[in-house]
Amino acid sequence: MSQISCPECAAENGLNADIEMNEIIVCQDCGVDLEIISLDPPTVDLAPIEEEDWGE
Repeated sequence: MSQISCPECAAENGLNADIEMNEIIVCQDCGVDLEIISLDPPTVDLAPIEEEDWGE
């Protein structure tokens, strides 16, 4: 299991071996959504926030 550091709260989070690029995970400490941006080495960044289009 790989470890990554949350860019929001610096908590260490474990990653399963079957993670995929662009997968969204949740920080186990602060709950923020994180996006896998690299697999070697495992790297995450804050996931983009999807805005509502309200049917426009």
